[in-house]
Amino acid sequence: MIRMRFATKGILFTALILFCIAARPAAVRGQQADQGKTTYTIPEYNAFQAANAEKDLTARLKLLDDFAAKFPNSTLNQYVFALYYQTYFDAKNYPKTIEYIDKLTGLGDAADLGARLSAYSRRVQVFPVVFNPKAPDAHDQLVKERDAAKQGAELLQKYPKPADSKLTDDQFAEQKKPGIALFDAAAGFADLQLKDFPPAIEAFKTALADDPKDAVSAYRLGVAYLSETPAQSLDGFWYLARSINLKIQGDAQIKDYLRKQIINYEQPQCESLADQQLNELLTLAGTTGDRPSTYTIPSVTDLQKIAGASTILTVFNDLTAGGDKAKLTWLALCGAQFPNVAGKIIEVKQGAGFLDFMVFFSASEEELQKATTANMDVKVWTAAPPAGTPNAAQVIPQPDVARLAKDDGILFSGAIVSYDPSPLLLHWDQVKVDPTAIPEKAEPGKHHKVPAKQ
Repeated sequence: MIRMRFATKGILFTALILFCIAARPAAVRGQQADQGKTTYTIPEYNAFQAANAEKDLTARLKLLDDFAAKFPNSTLNQYVFALYYQTYFDAKNYPKTIEYIDKLTGLGDAADLGARLSAYSRRVQVFPVVFNPKAPDAHDQLVKERDAAKQGAELLQKYPKPADSKLTDDQFAEQKKPGIALFDAAAGFADLQLKDFPPAIEAFKTALADDPKDAVSAYRLGVAYLSETPAQSLDGFWYLARSINLKIQGDAQIKDYLRKQIINYEQPQCESLADQQLNELLTLAGTTGDRPSTYTIPSVTDLQKIAGASTILTVFNDLTAGGDKAKLTWLALCGAQFPNVAGKIIEVKQGAGFLDFMVFFSASEEELQKATTANMDVKVWTAAPPAGTPNAAQVIPQPDVARLAKDDGILFSGAIVSYDPSPLLLHWDQVKVDPTAIPEKAEPGKHHKVPAKQ
């Protein structure tokens, strides 16, 4: 799972929203004294200020522990807990960071809104780093994180515009969107880990609505769609591609993962075609945030239906038509085996251990007789293919095909491995020529009729 880095969204809240919590006690004390409502003692105040001024983290924690032991119910606890969690964060002790964040937010309205928002913000940034899905209390941790993230989003939405702000209400609301997106994304992360995919999807979609450039939320939204039962594959592919376009960290691994997901969804015989679709998807996902309703990728079921209804004649017709029809047909039939394909040899080309029979195919006898240009390149091995040749184990050499000549008929079975679109030329390999179509001896100048399909 992709993790958010602290620096990425650590400045989501502007100075209009966040406050320096740890430095507050003196100001609060003065205000309360003016109102005759001081609620803490001078020893409490001095003990806290000593901890607040201490630069050494270990020494500061010792002072905070002493304060907690002496004044467990102090009205300064919101500041004490804030200093605790910030100190533990600086010390990279993230479990303790979360522990004291929860103490602070657990004070409810006894802690001011800015303090709780700051704490919730830090919590959702730290949690993905410290969370261990194998921990015995992992489920409870995730529920707490989800609830904290939702509470943070709610508090930030309610956060009032400062009286002296020069921003309009709309501008102030816009300022808060990245912070709300952070909380929504955190809630989505927790739901994703809980395998509660519908609310995870909604949370990530909401986060992206407020922060469309959030690559991590786009990635996690894609994962959530693919994890649904049944998987919402097209949306999943789209948001994974979107995250790659947004330059997510680890984009090369995510691209490889996306390619494998597309191959598993389609199960094409020629996996190289998945690369073309992947590149097309990445290009399209770079132009818009939401998946267009017109964007689709055929499933394995779709391709199997096309393959099952195809003949060599429909293949020629579909590929000749070009456009989406040709693209879909080729996706279904690249590498497919066809039996009993008949045609007329236009030319024979000698290769290294094979012959290329340039053949014309047509359902029309008249067209066969008149043909002078090939529309098929039929590769027949006359010797064992070199090591490393694809599908070499499936090839049975046929040296006797050398007796076939120009204008002879040919009948064969094989696999279409590629094609040239214009003029149309199908390339065949793994070919087995029907022995009955091969003359018993070479007969120069004598031509054999195109065999009938069996």
